[in-house]
Amino acid sequence: MLFFSQKILSAATDLVFARSCLHCSGSIERGDLQFLCHDCRSQVFFAQTPACTTCGHPFAGMLAGPQTCPHCAELSPIFDEGKTLFLAKGPARSIIHEIKYHSGFYALNDLQRMVNACPHYLEYLENSVLIPVPLHPAKQRERGYNQSEKIAQMLAKVASGALVEKLLVRTKFTQTQTRLSRAERDKNVKNAFALAADAVVIHDLNYILVDDVFTTGSTLNACATVLRDAGATRLKVATIGHG
Repeated sequence: MLFFSQKILSAATDLVFARSCLHCSGSIERGDLQFLCHDCRSQVFFAQTPACTTCGHPFAGMLAGPQTCPHCAELSPIFDEGKTLFLAKGPARSIIHEIKYHSGFYALNDLQRMVNACPHYLEYLENSVLIPVPLHPAKQRERGYNQSEKIAQMLAKVASGALVEKLLVRTKFTQTQTRLSRAERDKNVKNAFALAADAVVIHDLNYILVDDVFTTGSTLNACATVLRDAGATRLKVATIGHG
C-alpha cells in the first residue's frame, strides 16, 4: 500500500514539476531512468565484454591476442583486474559530473538502475570489500563529500555480499590530474596515500578499489601499492566511467 501511494505521489509530482534531462535539458516523458531522457539514455555506451582486463574498456568486435587495450599499454598495474560501467562521454559524463561537482546525489538513483542492468558488473562486485579512493581532507572539506565514497555506498546496496570500508587516507595534497600527462600523473600521486590509522587488511579478502573515472590508472595504482604493501593479495578496481 505504501509503495502504491509513493508511485501515485511520484507520478503526480512529475505532472506538476516535469523533470528535465540533466544532459540535454529536454523533458523526460518515458524511459527507465529518472534524470536522462530516452534519447540521451540510448547514447550511453556500456562497457560490455570483451574488454581490457586492466581498465575495462571494451574492445570492438572479437578479441584475439592480448587483453590489454592501448590506454593501458604503458601501465604496469599493481591490481589484478579492472572493470568499468560505461564510457565517460556525452550523457554518461554529465551524470558523473553532476555527482562529482554539483552534489547531484539524486543521479545515483539512475546509476544504480544502470548497474542493476549490467549483470557482469554486478557479479564482479559481489562478496567484496569496496574501498573508495580518498580525497585529501582539505579537498573534502571544500567539496563537502567524496564522490567515490558515495558511489561505493551505492554499489554496496546492489551487489550481494559487498560492503564499504575506508581503509585509505590521502596524505598529500595534489594538483588536479586533468591536464597532466601519464608521467606527470604518476609523479603527482606518488606517496600520496596511506593506510587509515585503524585499517586492518586481511590478506585473503576480495578488495575492490572504487573511483568515479578510470583515465590512466595512476591514482588507482598508487592506492593499490599501499594495499599490496599492507598484505592484500586479491585486489581489483571498479570505476563508473572510462575516459
